[in-house]
Amino acid sequence: MLHKIHIQNYAIIDELEIAFSQKLNAITGETGAGKSIIVGALGLILGQRADTSVLVDKDKKCIVEGFFTAKTKTAVTTWLQQNDLDVEEELVIRREISAAGKSRAFINDTPVTLQQLNNLSALLVDMHQQFDTLEIGESDFQQQVMDALADNAALLKEYSNYYRQWGQAKKELEELLEQKAQFEKEADYNRFQYQELEDAGLKENELENIDEELQLLNNAGDIKAAVEKVYYVLEEGEEPIVQQLKSLQALVGNYAALHPGLAGLQKRLLEAQIELKDIAGEINGISNHFQFDPAKADELNNRLSMGYKLQKKHGVGSTNELLQIQQQLEQKLQAVLNIDTAIDEKQKAVNDNVQHATALAAEISASRQAQVKPLQDNINKLLKQVGMPNARMQVTVSPSGQLTANGSDAIEFLFDANKSDRFLPLRKVASGGELSRIMLSVKSLVAQHMDLPTLIFDEIDTGISGEAALQVGLIMKKLARDMQVICITHQPQIAGKANAHYFVYKQPVGNKVNTGIKQLQNSERVTAIAQMIGGEKPSAAALENAREMVEGD
Repeated sequence: MLHKIHIQNYAIIDELEIAFSQKLNAITGETGAGKSIIVGALGLILGQRADTSVLVDKDKKCIVEGFFTAKTKTAVTTWLQQNDLDVEEELVIRREISAAGKSRAFINDTPVTLQQLNNLSALLVDMHQQFDTLEIGESDFQQQVMDALADNAALLKEYSNYYRQWGQAKKELEELLEQKAQFEKEADYNRFQYQELEDAGLKENELENIDEELQLLNNAGDIKAAVEKVYYVLEEGEEPIVQQLKSLQALVGNYAALHPGLAGLQKRLLEAQIELKDIAGEINGISNHFQFDPAKADELNNRLSMGYKLQKKHGVGSTNELLQIQQQLEQKLQAVLNIDTAIDEKQKAVNDNVQHATALAAEISASRQAQVKPLQDNINKLLKQVGMPNARMQVTVSPSGQLTANGSDAIEFLFDANKSDRFLPLRKVASGGELSRIMLSVKSLVAQHMDLPTLIFDEIDTGISGEAALQVGLIMKKLARDMQVICITHQPQIAGKANAHYFVYKQPVGNKVNTGIKQLQNSERVTAIAQMIGGEKPSAAALENAREMVEGD
């Protein structure tokens, strides 16, 4: 509920504050007094675009604040929590516009985006203006009306879950089928590449090891000659080094007892002799193993050549990279085998979800169909009540042939204004005034089925008077039993039904004209309504008529 609005520096409003009743609020005033300006200011806190031309004083910013009581509305509380905003007893929405055109929005003093403001305001206020009646001709709105009357909320929630899962499963199935087609397209080539690597039978680091082995083989003769020469010098030459060291060690030994340093040198010569003899033995052993094997070299060269060709083909530089490619190809080939199983499972998910969704859509459709006649009867009754005795409306709920986000029905409101039995889509044939009264009638019917926000009607009573205006007032009065209704009107019959009556007026302030507003007391209401009936100086009859309107309830 909107219990207060504060407006500062907007159009010809310097500053004003309006505290609203919880039930039916009527706002009246002369044409041009500023009623539509109040609606425009209200539109700012509902997320409408800002225009700096509305600033009266260019040195001050424009501020519009709306104070709501909405803690009992589950949808509002949930939205605030989802957007990390405080849930408090009073919900304050503020919009500020600077002279430079910069606009800022706040919810409970927390900065928010314009989109967030739009989303929240839709849960708080339903503003219906004279030229906003086209909504009733839209299929989404018509579907919402039927579902509200049929109490389909729980069914639609369950249906929406299956419909969403069906759509997701269909998308994933299509991706799998595309993937399979791509797999099949590449399968033969991947199989050839894999088989080529499989036949090669490469081992980890094999090509690198072959390269080292070939270098050894190709240099086998030179290595053998080198080690044999070393062995010859150490053990078999004319004066073998090992034998010379043995003699030198013996020579020093003859005098070792005579000098303490000679004993150490003798020992070192002995150690050197033993070490060189050991080296000669190892060299001789190595020499015996160095034999150049042409067949082995050819075999290794052929394998290395094959490996290098595979590396070049796959653009890699090591054996292990080739083995990694082989593993990846194997996984792709395995995926071809596994994807059919995945496709079967996903197809089952598609079938299961569409089966559940179809069954629920049929149930939703049946509940909508059950509301067709009651809605037609009630709407046509209300149309007569609001001054459209020859108008009739028909509702069609027919199969659309496919599942949509809201079921499988095509819903259309049809209209015949003159008992011609030619029913055509409402959006094509109803006039603006007719649409306004139809919308009011529809909202009065669905109000008790939906958690509607505060309803604001801005001059939707244009083009009616007399008994029709009275009936519109009665409908609004009935609506206001369960929710807050704010109505800007020129009709005395409607103003007379209000629980709170506000009068908008212009007043000179210095060289400027400002808009003011005040809540009228009973006697003031009688005078204001009498002036709406009979002009600025109402007759006694007009005053009496106005008194009956105010006190008639």
